Amino acid sequence: MEKKITKARERNYRCLEQVIGCKWSVSVLRCVELGVNRPGALEREIEGISKKVLAERLRKLSNYGLLNKKVFPEVPPRTEYSLTGKGRRLVEILGAIRTLDAGSGED
Repeated sequence: MEKKITKARERNYRCLEQVIGCKWSVSVLRCVELGVNRPGALEREIEGISKKVLAERLRKLSNYGLLNKKVFPEVPPRTEYSLTGKGRRLVEILGAIRTLDAGSGED
């Protein structure tokens, strides 16, 4: 039983590394937190991100349980993303890190 817990934790840490280690993931999460929730708007808001990279990040962040994806049955189809509870907690942690960095006084 202990090995399964260890493997699950290891998988969670790998997921966290992939999210935090990607230069685009944090930007995507932050924008969604601020209310930018449609792919086109995210692409315009995040300077330098390509449509392909954005689509991959949205898919992965959704698969990791950090974003909810809602597709509206319209023509053309409309897709919106929102933070899950887990995603909100991660964004709070990232905000605390940003606050620590801003308060360090070191450049």
